[in-house]
Amino acid sequence: MSSTRSTSSPSADKPDSALLIDERRQLIRDQVQAQGRVTVEELAERFGISVVTIRSDLNALAASGALMRTHGGALAHRDTEEVPISVKQKLRHEQKVRIAIEAAKLIRDGETILLDSGSTTEEIAKQIRGLRLQSLNVITNALNIAVLLATVPGVNVIMPGGLLRQNSYSLSGPQAVTALQSLYADRLFLGVDSLDPDIGLMTPHLLEAQLNAQMMKIARQIVAVADASKLMKRNLSVIAPVEQLDILITDDEADPAIVAELRRRSVDVVLA
Repeated sequence: MSSTRSTSSPSADKPDSALLIDERRQLIRDQVQAQGRVTVEELAERFGISVVTIRSDLNALAASGALMRTHGGALAHRDTEEVPISVKQKLRHEQKVRIAIEAAKLIRDGETILLDSGSTTEEIAKQIRGLRLQSLNVITNALNIAVLLATVPGVNVIMPGGLLRQNSYSLSGPQAVTALQSLYADRLFLGVDSLDPDIGLMTPHLLEAQLNAQMMKIARQIVAVADASKLMKRNLSVIAPVEQLDILITDDEADPAIVAELRRRSVDVVLA
């Protein structure tokens, strides 16, 4: 007489309400990726728990970059899609602040720096507000960064022209590229959406990639700022190979293998 062996996973035999927190959040993540979007109510009904607990789960998953939090639910985060700046500002915020603190240590009085658009470079701008500098020139294509620095004593803000993108509050396009050709910067702080050692620095927006490439041409030192969730992701437009970087500032959750590979390619990796 033969017996039938069960092939179900350990969590398959549990009622959803009895799942451990990590198990439940993984199932939520899987559901968001499969459906594209979910609501708090449908998740609360599925798992038999309160909407307060589901909101906590979604907030935790959003903070880790696993999904995008929306009013009443969540959306799947696709690597090839551009995430609005209002969403980026909430993702992995603690890590971005630590990265910004390290980046600000590189800034010297009297320098000219380039601040690319992005939520991490926005945090660098906030750090600049607290620096005691007599003079600093800041070239930026980001409206939110320009506003943050507009009233800071000793800081001169220079903005190129171009097409305004509402998702990122940034200017890009041929006009912006042309405006940068006659400028020079001591240091570029470049926010990247994706970084793969074999492919390079990437962004989902073609015009942004072209502008970033021009920023790299006019800067003496190139510093990429990207939290660990951006490493080994791929995107539509390649900005440049990683060998063109002088420094990458990321957080201490970065994969050691990726860090080692970047260092092998002569990139100075700083873990915040």
